[in-house]
Amino acid sequence: MLVERAGAGVKVRLCWGDPDSQAVDIRDREEGLRGTLKHKIRASLTYYRSLVDVRGCEVRLHGATLYASLFRFDDTMLVNPHMWGAPASANPLLQLRRLEGSTWFDGYRRSFDAVWETGLAWDPSKDADR
Repeated sequence: MLVERAGAGVKVRLCWGDPDSQAVDIRDREEGLRGTLKHKIRASLTYYRSLVDVRGCEVRLHGATLYASLFRFDDTMLVNPHMWGAPASANPLLQLRRLEGSTWFDGYRRSFDAVWETGLAWDPSKDADR
């Protein structure tokens, strides 16, 4: 579906925590995941290997501290804020709509853009041996 949407001119940007970053290690410990978070990220990334060479699609990895997972679709955003010590799946999911003067939507959009700028293009061949 993402390849199809990119072909129609939609800009697709996916930004994951770098499984080799200190931020992922710290989050793993704080959430009590027992060393599994980096493996979960790598497993999830396998679904997006085909996007790396698709025009209009970009996949990046970042080493920033994660406070929320963000999923944006035009003027709708799903925000999964993270409470310390609890995995993302145990936290709420908020649905935000972009409205004139809405500070939450634009604040989370700016947050994503800032992390995006720190990210580096993902090279799936580097994960091939893991």
